[in-house]
Amino acid sequence: MNGSPPKLTRRAMLQSAAAAGIGVLGWLRRSGAKESDKLPPVRTITRGPKFHWFGYYDKLQFDPTGRYVLSNEVDFEHRSPRPDDVIRVGMVDLQDNDRWIELGQTRAWCWQQGCMLQWRPGSKTEVLWNDRQDDRFVCHIVDVTTGKRRTIPRAIYTVSPDGRWAVAPDFRRVNDMRPGYGYAGLPDPNREALAPGDSGIVRIDLDTGRSELVVSLADIARLPFPGGDISKAKHYFNHLLVSPDGSRFEFLHRWGFPNWKGATRMLTAAADGSDVRVVDHSGRTSHFIWRDPQHILAWSWHASHGSAFYLFEDKTGGRVEIVGRGVMPRNGHCTYLPGNEWILNDTYPDAQRNQNPYLYHVASARRVPLGAFHLPPEYRGEWRCDLHPRFTPDGRTVCIDSPHTGQGRQLHLIDVSGIVEKRGHHSY
Repeated sequence: MNGSPPKLTRRAMLQSAAAAGIGVLGWLRRSGAKESDKLPPVRTITRGPKFHWFGYYDKLQFDPTGRYVLSNEVDFEHRSPRPDDVIRVGMVDLQDNDRWIELGQTRAWCWQQGCMLQWRPGSKTEVLWNDRQDDRFVCHIVDVTTGKRRTIPRAIYTVSPDGRWAVAPDFRRVNDMRPGYGYAGLPDPNREALAPGDSGIVRIDLDTGRSELVVSLADIARLPFPGGDISKAKHYFNHLLVSPDGSRFEFLHRWGFPNWKGATRMLTAAADGSDVRVVDHSGRTSHFIWRDPQHILAWSWHASHGSAFYLFEDKTGGRVEIVGRGVMPRNGHCTYLPGNEWILNDTYPDAQRNQNPYLYHVASARRVPLGAFHLPPEYRGEWRCDLHPRFTPDGRTVCIDSPHTGQGRQLHLIDVSGIVEKRGHHSY
């Protein structure tokens, strides 16, 4: 649904100023703007009666030109996926009245991360998404211009920057350990095993489809944890991301005990699974992003400073520094815009159930609000709708998933060009 950007109401202005951590007067003085034009314009690019969303924040949603926007499409909300649920995947053509173009369908998906739908890095026309066929999860690789499709016999999670290989956890185990992030339909064959040696992270060649186990749960579970004995816990991996130069990948090692959800630590490994490093052993790592091949930004906790965004050096026991102290005080889905001058982030619902995306200017330590998007109370738990902000290749437009318009979850674009182009100025 297209439409003119809404005027900034008094309530929205107050909410955005609160999100920025400053008073309204200070906010207006900082920019010299009028109340009606402070927030960047927003437009909705998908429409009901079906519901649309993309999923996680660290995938390529836009094609290299920024014209096509990938999306999942579903007929229902507010319940867990069932093995027989089929959703559609497609893309929106921003240069043809936001026309929906269907690409295929899938039986392997979840609310938080969809089906790992994403553009293949280095390709102008190929997209990837996971599916379930018979007794296995697979990945389709489709050329959106010719319709040519091939299927490799492994589901993928994150793809290397050159688009040649991917790594993935065992989605059966993820679904067993944390519903909402794995896929329904196939049971974990190692459900009774605490840390199986034949389960973990696989590396997949996207051209040949060949795969190999490169990091096992058994090996990582044996690494000492300063917080206590984890030998009796049940272990799994989730949230993988390849470094910008393709030399290493990051992953979260998670574990739990009966009646206790457990903890999380962040590790990295070389592209072939060797040289494993425990980068954050706090047990509380959450959302993260690579800033460059040597550093990872992540929400975590440390005894000296508490919960915050920390910039970790990719080394065991490497240097750590706080980012956005007092300005990014809450956990969120963080990414760097191209050039690393800006951090794109968001918040979980505040007291008014508004989710607040924002930009953080690294050099000046300033936060720029991008709006307040209401999340109705029925969006909770596994089927909540996080904003998960993503951006175009040029960093001038942000896309979010949100039900704030009353049409269920849909895709919305935020024009941030007027913010990111004011480099070196203090009008923000």
